[in-house]
Amino acid sequence: MLVGSVESSSVAHPAARGERHWSFRRVAQIVCIVFALTCVALGGSLAWWVISLGPAPLGENLEFSKTVLDRDGRLLRAYATSEGRWRLPAKVADVDPRFFDVLFAYEDKRFREHHGVDPLALGRAAFQLISSGHIKSGGSTLTMQVARLLEPRTSRTFAAKLRQVVRAVEIERVLTKDEVLALYLDLAPYGGNIEGIRAASLAYFGKEPRKLSLGEVALLVALPQSPELRRPDRSPDVARAARDRVLDRFAATGLIPADEIALAKSEAVPDARFAMPLLAPHTADRSIAKSPEERELRLTIDAVLQRNLETLAREHERTLAATLGPNVSLAILAVDNATGEVLARVGSPDYFDNRRAGQVDMTQALRSPGSTLKPFIYGMGFEDGFIHPETLIDDRPVSYNGYAPKDFDSTFQGTVTVRRALQQSLNVPAIAVLDMVGATRLTAQLSQAGATLVLPAGQAPGLAIGLGGAGIRLSDLVMLYAGLARQGTTVALSEHLSVATSQSRRLMDPVAAWYVGNVLLGSPPPENGVAGRIAFKTGTSYGYRDAWSIGFDGKHTVGVWVGRPDGAPVPGLVGREAAAPILFDVFARLGTSVPLPHAPKGVLVTTNAKLPPPLRHFQSGRFGGEAAQASLHILYPPDGARLDVGNGSADIVPLKVTGATAPLTVLVNGVPVETERRGALFFKPDGPGFSRVTVIDSAGGSASVTVRVEDASAGRETIRTANTVCAISPCINKAITPRPE
Repeated sequence: MLVGSVESSSVAHPAARGERHWSFRRVAQIVCIVFALTCVALGGSLAWWVISLGPAPLGENLEFSKTVLDRDGRLLRAYATSEGRWRLPAKVADVDPRFFDVLFAYEDKRFREHHGVDPLALGRAAFQLISSGHIKSGGSTLTMQVARLLEPRTSRTFAAKLRQVVRAVEIERVLTKDEVLALYLDLAPYGGNIEGIRAASLAYFGKEPRKLSLGEVALLVALPQSPELRRPDRSPDVARAARDRVLDRFAATGLIPADEIALAKSEAVPDARFAMPLLAPHTADRSIAKSPEERELRLTIDAVLQRNLETLAREHERTLAATLGPNVSLAILAVDNATGEVLARVGSPDYFDNRRAGQVDMTQALRSPGSTLKPFIYGMGFEDGFIHPETLIDDRPVSYNGYAPKDFDSTFQGTVTVRRALQQSLNVPAIAVLDMVGATRLTAQLSQAGATLVLPAGQAPGLAIGLGGAGIRLSDLVMLYAGLARQGTTVALSEHLSVATSQSRRLMDPVAAWYVGNVLLGSPPPENGVAGRIAFKTGTSYGYRDAWSIGFDGKHTVGVWVGRPDGAPVPGLVGREAAAPILFDVFARLGTSVPLPHAPKGVLVTTNAKLPPPLRHFQSGRFGGEAAQASLHILYPPDGARLDVGNGSADIVPLKVTGATAPLTVLVNGVPVETERRGALFFKPDGPGFSRVTVIDSAGGSASVTVRVEDASAGRETIRTANTVCAISPCINKAITPRPE
């Protein structure tokens, strides 16, 4: 029995072992299946969660501060975002390279190697958490920080960290490393409403981040870790300690000598914020208002010149306040003659000065021009050919139907040259010339050149315009004076680099413009000026409300206005004393003076004695009472006609005039020409193109027409007007006795 039992036991044992082996395999299989299903479930859940996150944020819809830049890309003014934040766009190339060396050493040593997540950093953070029981480091890469900034989260949970990991990988699959860095530069918080390195550098150091000291770099690396706690304007000691820790970390890399680290630690930490740049605020406001959808505008303004002139304006404002009262303000406008580009515009010395209406752009305000229109009156007289700079003109009491102009000092100089009359800004000669030119014609010609003269409601242009009886803007005056520098053509002033130079407009004949510039070049300068450097004119409006000084050289034109923005009188306010010194200070800051253009063809440089008899002494004009003369008028050819003339000696054009007193002088483009042949009055064009023909009689009367001369192969000359084509035949002109107009 015992033997049988043993044998039975020995037989059953292998079966039991096989059964147990089978059960272990089954359990292992089940465990594997469960594990696999769990992994699949977890993976599916994770995949579903990742998909539920949606596309990775790439910063496409970030709102940046609107910025206005100068012609070279320098910041003139920035505007806070709709949320009141200062966030300025920045690129890697815009930042000091040392910033990235320190940033990588402190925040993300392997930034250039990893793909958004640094496993070593995450492992180190996990080990520190397990060993210490609390978070010592987050293990975040710069890309993970960018993800957090793009999708802000207040909690520091495992889910939030996992979300950063996923987003970091997604971001780096789309963006380059420099693009990731650019997002960090744009979004990193620096305390208060400051975001991004550019805004931080401007707010804490008052400069762009292109060139920073090592201490400044370290502070900008330290602040985003805890921006509110470490704000230097509130907690400078905390900020200093954080900066020094960054420097210590950077020193451990061995990339920089210890003495430079010590020097960086000795740098002061700013304890206040700088104001954001506010250059050319009036121009910036106007540009933003015109283009509200643009985030960045590039202007023609030169930031360096603008800053210098704003400083100059504040200096002169203090001087003027001491002599003329605390409410006096000023404005400055500087432009490039060739293009009309505005290089600097100071609408007021202090944008935030409510007492002086600082936010009103006085370069755009309508004011009385005083005597500043006189150069254009004389220019039209030169163009018409009835005066020359050396022509004598009377400065004596005179009345024009009850209007009796007198000089600024209420005295009269007697007989002077036109040159001296303009340089001395004598009123009576200017009105006498305007009487001949015609106030309506002056207004029309200035308007055609692009300027706007505003008259009192219901009033027609009168002689008072010559002494300031109309409203005009400083910007229009500067444009007109730049037209003189351009030898008779104007271009509209422009402030946006994207705007092409406008079509030029005719102001006056090149010869006439040169005469005006040559005369103004000899105007006596103020005490701080050098004679012969710039051509300039001053002006003072009626009641001492406005003081002006406008000047130009071969490259720039500058205008200065001084007065009270509210239009109140300022006793003692005179253009020569208040505005002219500022004008010459502006040109001193523009650099070396550029000579005016050379004299164009047709300029007559001579003495009074050698002038044609009618040009030696100017006679008074149309409305001077008993001295009035009949109006000389050119009947043939009419103004604006087109002449088709043949080649050779026969290309002469007959003249027919009325209201003239013999003998007559004919000028073509300002040059006297032969005028009689076999008893006929004629002129000979000096070539194809436009010719201005002026006839002057012995009584001082004059008339002018502008014709266009073209070559023609036909056997006879024709003159075409808008409605007729007339054959020209020789006509003999008799001297016509003067008659009332």
